[in-house]
Amino acid sequence: MVETLAPQAYFVTSVILIAIGLYCVVSKRNMIKTVIGIEMITIAVNMVFLSLGWMRTYPLGIVDPLAQAFVVISIVIGGAIAALALSLVVNAYRHYKTLDLKKLRRLRW
Repeated sequence: MVETLAPQAYFVTSVILIAIGLYCVVSKRNMIKTVIGIEMITIAVNMVFLSLGWMRTYPLGIVDPLAQAFVVISIVIGGAIAALALSLVVNAYRHYKTLDLKKLRRLRW
């Protein structure tokens, strides 16, 4: 019989991913790294939904279909947001020739 990890392990992993994503968003100055950090947070939140849906039905070994539906919708919306964010990054680079967020903030004044 194949042993699987408990849903709590996935929950802890997702909390660690959220922490790494928040660190990336707060500390990095590059716009692409900031977008990657936001996407890491999105992936971690999806993992939280799935692990909570699995915890709800853990003895049966299935994941709640409602949690799966939310995650699929979130993945589609996240892909669209990532494409939009990266297109904004490309446009900002073409116009200002930099991806540094601090330099772009100074241009506002």
